[in-house]
Amino acid sequence: MEDKLDARFRELEQKIKNLSQEDQKRVREAFAYARAHHEGQLRKDGSPYITHPLEVAHLVAELGLDADSIMAALLHDTIEDTEATHEEVAKLFSETVADLVEGVTKLDKVKYTSTEEKQMENLRKMLMAMAQDVRVILIKICDRVHNIRTLEFQSERKQREKALETLEIYAPIAHRLGMQRMKWEMEDQSLKFLDPVGYKEIADELDHQAQAHAAFMENIQNEITLRLSLEGITGTVYGRVKHVYSIYRKMYAQNKKLSEIFDLYAFRVIVDDPFTCYRVLGDIHDMYRPVLGRFKDYISTPKPNMYQSLHTTVIGNDGVPFEVQIRTWEMHHMAEYGVAAHWKYKQGMGNKKLGTEETFAWVRRLLENQQDTEAEEYIRTLKVDLFADEVFVFTPNGDVINLPAGATPIDFAYAIHSAVGNSMTGAKVNGRIVGYDYHLKSGEIVEVITSKNAKGPSRDWMKLAKSNQARTKIRQWFKREKREENVAHGRAMFEGEIKRLGLTIAMLTAENMLPHILEKVRFNSLEEMYAAIGYGGASAQKCANRAREELVHQDRQQAERLAAERAALQAAKEAEKAALDAGVAKSGNKKRSVSGVIVAGMTDAMVKFAKCCTPVPGDPIVGFITRGYGVSVHRADCPNAVNGAARPEEKDRWIKVGWDPDSLNTYKTSLDLIAKDRHGLAMDVTTVMATAKINILGMNVNVLPDGYTKINLVVEVRAQSEVTTIMNKLNQVSGVYQVSRVSG
Repeated sequence: MEDKLDARFRELEQKIKNLSQEDQKRVREAFAYARAHHEGQLRKDGSPYITHPLEVAHLVAELGLDADSIMAALLHDTIEDTEATHEEVAKLFSETVADLVEGVTKLDKVKYTSTEEKQMENLRKMLMAMAQDVRVILIKICDRVHNIRTLEFQSERKQREKALETLEIYAPIAHRLGMQRMKWEMEDQSLKFLDPVGYKEIADELDHQAQAHAAFMENIQNEITLRLSLEGITGTVYGRVKHVYSIYRKMYAQNKKLSEIFDLYAFRVIVDDPFTCYRVLGDIHDMYRPVLGRFKDYISTPKPNMYQSLHTTVIGNDGVPFEVQIRTWEMHHMAEYGVAAHWKYKQGMGNKKLGTEETFAWVRRLLENQQDTEAEEYIRTLKVDLFADEVFVFTPNGDVINLPAGATPIDFAYAIHSAVGNSMTGAKVNGRIVGYDYHLKSGEIVEVITSKNAKGPSRDWMKLAKSNQARTKIRQWFKREKREENVAHGRAMFEGEIKRLGLTIAMLTAENMLPHILEKVRFNSLEEMYAAIGYGGASAQKCANRAREELVHQDRQQAERLAAERAALQAAKEAEKAALDAGVAKSGNKKRSVSGVIVAGMTDAMVKFAKCCTPVPGDPIVGFITRGYGVSVHRADCPNAVNGAARPEEKDRWIKVGWDPDSLNTYKTSLDLIAKDRHGLAMDVTTVMATAKINILGMNVNVLPDGYTKINLVVEVRAQSEVTTIMNKLNQVSGVYQVSRVSG
């Protein structure tokens, strides 16, 4: 294996012969460093781990990137998977190489609540790095290409997960960067794992008809080559059968069998200059019958990924349609390698980080669009913004605006500027007024009608907008301008979801429940959550589901605590009974209870006295097992006790308790006194209490509107008999006509 590794590295050295001797030396040192740090690590197929970064470096070299990029490819897993650090890599190789490695590094060590959050955070980091240095994403795509090539060694679940991520994220980014060759490979390899039967069916049929395809393409190629020669045009012509995934999509979209797909062929004519491209187009249309509506001029109007070509679909002399793409050699390299092609044509440029503000404006837009957006929504709409088919429309000044297929005037307005979208009152297409839901078509001239008095976007626009950029800007406007409306709208949506789940707001807002619910939904307050739901920054359904999960979790925990308390009480009761049976509990050795109350035979249970009825020794009492606060002691005639014992769900929580006759404790109780209002009443009451040597803990006097006064006394007593004596003495005070114990 060591010999194979050395041989494979020598092949890499052959690919980088164009680099300076110093750069070649740095690449060798980077390989040695990576090899040493990955020593002992193996891939799923059993091969040394270093084979992966080495293959990624091969792919990077084939793109024609510089020494820093190749070194970063060799080192791209060292910071993540070994003891290597950013500081060490920067010191040994360069700050640039270390930054590239850091940019490529995945965030596997961070904990996320969902796959979408992990995808979004990974993607955000890549986009931020790409905005500064596009080489980051070029290396990352090469990394993914090699991983998808060796995916058969992963588990079936991992295969589907990685293939889907590649198809939905990495292949479309490669398309955005114009890297068609790698895009096609990632699409075909992903399809092999996502629909192996469909892939095999197409691949087998293409192999079966390979000779017929080859004969057709050779014939067309010879016809075009001969025509170019007769016209005195120097050019290269070659044909290919469309790749498997492209055919698969066409079959799926049109619900056709492979035998019913006719435009399987694409031919390329590569010439020396743009002017000749248009000459060749005229010759092709003279030789074959063009299909109306299938001509596209991407030379005068390049795609956002800098792709340029003339596209036309024609029907051959035998009735078989095929596509012809006409381009220059520079355009061809751009089509094959995308952004990376700059390195071949512009090696001498001062800024080797590639790309202008205009070229990578879409990267900046993607970073902006993730603000105020949930992960699932961002990933879903990202696939529309980046990866859908596009339409190209014009402003009245002739500027080209590219939008996702199905875009509306709303998308167009926000693509111009947030202020244009927010003040839009209508739109014209080719001079004709259209509705907000009109689907724009390539080539149309769109004019936005605005007004200073516009009230801003409508919530319905969120449903009509196709691009994530427009939806994000609408969402931000509502967040900024309509706080109260957002809260009301969000509350209604959330309560609707809660009701659908069979819950009530009261269940979620209980004092012991609300903090847990807010932590689960990741908001500081309900109002903040309502506002986010109202402007579209959070999903009402998702928040409601998370709240229900937390409610179930908390109920389960409370049930477990209650069960533990019951078990402890039962064990104590049995232990007390056993001790009594054994004659251990002798009167001389009796242990006094701390609270003065014995709970089911226990003298040391955690007890609190109910404030609703303030029982004292001598009162008949009952106990209620609380959740986390021990036993609450009530008077037997307390309405809360009477009503609680009647409820089936609480029946088992009411237990027998009794007063400890040997307790020397004092107890608080509360008395209500009603008397005719007069001067000196309060003094007479306190004099009675002082004479009886009863300590007053609290006294509250309220003058009633009918000339009477209500006095509430909180007093400290040792037994119910003292309470009776005090009540009798208070009844003898002049003007008093009622004294009662507070109960419930």
